[in-house]
Amino acid sequence: MPISASSSAASLLRAASSSYTRTRFFPSSFRNLNPSLVNNTNRSVASAAVRSFHCSPSRWSHRLDCRSPLSLRAQIRAFHPIIERFQRKFSSMAGEHPFKSVLTSLPKPGGGEFGKFYSLPALNDPRIDKLPYSIRILLESAVRNCDNFQVKKEDVEKIIDWENTSPKQVEIPFKPARVLLQDFTGVPAVVDLACMRDAMNKLGSDSNKINPLVPVDLVIDHSVQVDVTRSENAVQANMELEFQRNKERFSFLKWGSNAFHNMLVVPPGSGIVHQVNLEYLGRVVFNTNGMLYPDSVVGTDSHTTMIDGLGVAGWGVGGIEAEAAMLGQPMSMVLPGVVGFKLSGKLRNGVTATDLVLTATQMLRKHGVVGKFVEFYGDGMSELSLADRATIANMSPEYGATMGFFPVDHVTLQYLKLTGRSDETVAMIESYLRANKMFVDYNEPQQDRVYSSYLELNLAEVEPCISGPKRPHDRVPLKEMKADWKSCLNNKVGFKGFAVPKETQGKVANFSFHGQPAELKHGSVVIAAITSCTNTSNPSVMLGAGLVAKKACELGLQVKPWIKTSLAPGSGVVTKYLLQSGLQEYLNKQGFHIVGYGCTTCIGNSGELDESVASAISENDIIAAAVLSGNRNFEGRVHALTRANYLASPPLVVAYALAGTVDIDFDKEPIGTGKDGQSIFFKDIWPSTEEVAEAVQSSVLPDMFRSTYQAITKGNPMWNKLSVPSSTLYSWEPNSTYIHEPPYFKNMTMQPPGAHGVKDAYCLLNFGDSITTDHISPAGSIHKDSPAAKYLLERGVERKDFNSYGSRRGNDEVMARGTFANIRLVNKLLNGEVGPKTVHVPTGEKLYVFDAAMRYKDAGHDTIVLAGAEYGSGSSRDWAAKGPMLLGVKAVIAKSFERIHRSNLVGMGIIPLCFKSGEDADTLGLTGRERYTIDLPSKISDIRPGQDVTVSTDNGKSFTCTVRFDTEVELAYFNHGGILPYVIRNLIKQ
Repeated sequence: MPISASSSAASLLRAASSSYTRTRFFPSSFRNLNPSLVNNTNRSVASAAVRSFHCSPSRWSHRLDCRSPLSLRAQIRAFHPIIERFQRKFSSMAGEHPFKSVLTSLPKPGGGEFGKFYSLPALNDPRIDKLPYSIRILLESAVRNCDNFQVKKEDVEKIIDWENTSPKQVEIPFKPARVLLQDFTGVPAVVDLACMRDAMNKLGSDSNKINPLVPVDLVIDHSVQVDVTRSENAVQANMELEFQRNKERFSFLKWGSNAFHNMLVVPPGSGIVHQVNLEYLGRVVFNTNGMLYPDSVVGTDSHTTMIDGLGVAGWGVGGIEAEAAMLGQPMSMVLPGVVGFKLSGKLRNGVTATDLVLTATQMLRKHGVVGKFVEFYGDGMSELSLADRATIANMSPEYGATMGFFPVDHVTLQYLKLTGRSDETVAMIESYLRANKMFVDYNEPQQDRVYSSYLELNLAEVEPCISGPKRPHDRVPLKEMKADWKSCLNNKVGFKGFAVPKETQGKVANFSFHGQPAELKHGSVVIAAITSCTNTSNPSVMLGAGLVAKKACELGLQVKPWIKTSLAPGSGVVTKYLLQSGLQEYLNKQGFHIVGYGCTTCIGNSGELDESVASAISENDIIAAAVLSGNRNFEGRVHALTRANYLASPPLVVAYALAGTVDIDFDKEPIGTGKDGQSIFFKDIWPSTEEVAEAVQSSVLPDMFRSTYQAITKGNPMWNKLSVPSSTLYSWEPNSTYIHEPPYFKNMTMQPPGAHGVKDAYCLLNFGDSITTDHISPAGSIHKDSPAAKYLLERGVERKDFNSYGSRRGNDEVMARGTFANIRLVNKLLNGEVGPKTVHVPTGEKLYVFDAAMRYKDAGHDTIVLAGAEYGSGSSRDWAAKGPMLLGVKAVIAKSFERIHRSNLVGMGIIPLCFKSGEDADTLGLTGRERYTIDLPSKISDIRPGQDVTVSTDNGKSFTCTVRFDTEVELAYFNHGGILPYVIRNLIKQ
C-alpha cells in the first residue's frame, strides 16, 4: 500500500520498522522508511497499537505469517508478522483491497441478500471461462485474500493465466477455509499445540497466542479395534473396550476442545472422519459474517479427497503442514496441472461404483497424475450418484492425484438436501456458485475448458473386478481372478508373487475350530470386512451387500464360522437404512454384525484371529487371504497373518466370504451347495442394478441424516462422563504411555539453526521401490518382541493392553520405537531377510532399527536413508517424518517421493534428495555400508529450490542429486529446523 495513505499510519509503520531493522523479519516494501525519523513517542504509540490490535476480535481467516511464493530470499523468507498486521490494518483503513471493485452483493430471490462475494465474472477476463473448475477455487481464494503482501496481484495473474503458467511449476499461496483432523493425527496435532504453548511460556511469551486461527474439525474415528464381531452387542462391547484402552487419549482430546478456540471435536463412535465430513461437516459454501466463499479443506489423512466428490476442494497434507495452516500460515503450493477425465455412457447391470473406481485408479496410475488435480466431466456424470463420485474422489491417493474433483451440479444439490442441509442453505449454495461461474448445469450448453491432458472412459466398459494381492492399483478382472491367483502363487516374491513351490500349492491344513472340523488352503479367506469410508458411504454398494446376504440365506448358503467377518459403517446413517430395508437381519445371519462406527480392518484394526486359525496359518505356512471393501491393502497392513489382501466392493466381500477362498472362478465354479443340494453360483446371489436402486430409493431418507447428526453434537454417555482439567497449559504426566511431551523444542533458542549439510553419515536403511508410510510408521498392532513392546512392558503395560501404534501417536517414545517397525520391511542391508531390523555398519551387528539408530546417535553419528521410487506412498502420516527425525535421520535419498511425505520430511528438518534420472543406489554401486557426505551450502541464501548438490562417500564415489526443497517457503522451514520452530519464533516476535 502507498505509505501516503495515512500520515498516522506512516508514523506507526516507521516506529514498527525501527524496532526490527536488525532482524530478518523485514519486508522490502518498508525498507525505504527512515528509522531516524522514529522517536520514543512513536515507539510507544506503535507498541500501544500492537497491543490494541492483538487483543481486538478478528475473523477466523487471520493472516498471521506469510508463506508467499515470491522471492522469499529478498523480502518474505521470515518476515515479522507485526509488520503484516499493520499493513493489513492500514490497508483496511485506506479501503485499498486490490479487487474491491469486484466485491458484489448476492441477492436472495425473495428480497434482501445472502451476503457479498468477490465476483470472478466481474474481473472480465475471458481466460477465466476456460479454467477448470478446480482452478477457479484457487483463483477465488487468491482474489479474496489478495493484500499485495501475502497474496499479490501477480499471484492472481498466475492463476488466471493457468494454461501457460502451470507447466512452469510456478508457486502460489493458498488459504484453505478449514482444517480437518482425525484422531490418529489429531492427537499429535493437539500434543504439538500444547507443547508449543509450553515452549512459548518458557521463552517468556504469551502462550495463548497458540490457537487455531481457522476452523478445525477433529473427528475421533480411528477407534474401533475389531475384537468382538459375531454378536448383536458388538458395537457396545467394542466401544467399551476402546474407552478402556483409550480413555487417556480421549480425555486429552476433550481437554483440547476446551483449551483451544475454534476447534470442534466429534466424539468417538460417531463415524469415519471422511464420511462425517461428506454427510455433515462439508459446507460447500461458507457464509462468514456476510462474506461468501467456497469451502475448501486440508486434512491430515490422504483420503480427505473424498470431499472432492461434493465439489469441495480438499486434499491431504502432512500433520505438520496442517498444524501450520491451523496457526494462520497460508499454504504455499505449486500451481498444479489438471487432467480432464471425461466420463460417458452408463455402468452395466451388476457393475458397482467400486469396480469403476478400481478401473479409474489403474487408468490414472498408468497416465501419471502425481501432484496434479483430476477433474471429472462429461455426459456420464449424470449417471453417477454423489456417493459414487465420493468413492472415486476418496481414492485419489491410490491413483496418485492431489485430488479428484467433481464440480457442483444438480446431483450435488440433491445430495445436500438428502443429507439434511436446509433448503435455504442449498439455495444460497446454488445462487453463489452460479453467480461465480462455479456451478455446472448439464441442461445448458457446455463451454470447453482447457486441461493439461485428457482421459476418457466409457462407463459401459467397466467390468467387475478386485485389486490385490498387495497394492490397490493392481486391478484384476473378476473373470481372471483364479488364473491371476495361480500366477501369484508361482511368481517370485513381489507385489504379484508369493513363490510357493508347485508341489505344496495344494496343501491342506486341517484343524479344529471350537470342536468343529475346519481346513485352510492357500487363498482361503480368513478375514472378510465391510469397512472404510471409501465404500460404506455409498448406499448402493452397502444395500447391495445386504441383498447378496439375503439371497444367500434364502438359498441356504452360510459363511464358515472361522472367517472373521465384520461390518463397520462410516456413520450411523448406514445402520438406519440397513434396518429400514430389512437387510441387516441377513447380514447378521452371515456374520456381518455391526462392530462399530470407525476405521477398522482397512487401517489395520482387524483384531486378532482365533488362536486355532492363527496356528493353522503359521504352522503350515498358509498364504491366507483377506477381502475388504477398503482402499489400502499394502502387505502387513490388514493383518500380519494375511499375506494376500484384496480390495473389493461390499457385495463382493460377502460373496468371497461365502466362497471361503479367492481361488475360485465365479463364472464356472459354484460358491457352495444350497439347502436343496443344488450348486449355487455367483449369478444366483448377485443383485441386479434395478434391485439395488429400488432398495436405495425406499430406504435412504433425509430424516436419517438429520437425526444421526443431531445426536452427534450431544456426544455419548462414555464421552460425556470424561472429566478434564480447565487449564490452558497441559499438565504432562511423565509416566503416561499415551500422551508424552515430545522433545521438539528442547533447548530451543530464538536464533534459527540455519542451513546445514551432512557429514560422514551412516546409512540406517537401504530400500527398494514403493516403501509406504505403513512401512516407515505402521499404524497397526505392536509386535510382542519389538522395541515399542519392550518400552511398554517396562512401564507395566500388559501385552493385551498394547493397543496399536495408531492409538499411541501421542507418545513420541512409542512412536520413535515404532519407526521402521513393519514386519514386512525389506532392507537391502539384510540381504533378503524380511523384518524391522538393520545392520549397524561399524560393528556388523543385526539390530532392531530403533536400537541401531540409538547406537549411532549415542556415538554422535548422523544417518541417512537410501530408497527407490515412490518413497513415502500411502497414507499421509506425520510420524513417518517425525519418527525418522527422532532417530537422527538427516536426509533421505530416493528415486522419487510421494508428495505429502516429501513435504513432511521438510517440515521436520530432514533433507529430501532425488537421484538423477536413470540412477539409483544400485546403478551407482552403493551398498549402504558407505559413509555419506552431502555438500549443502551453509547459508540458506545460497540454496535454491531444486538445485543440484554433490553427495560423496568415504570410498571415493561421488554423485549428483537434486535437493527437493520445492519452494522458497520450504527453505525457510529448513533454515528454522522445521515448520513448528518457524511458527513459534515468528509468533514470539510479535
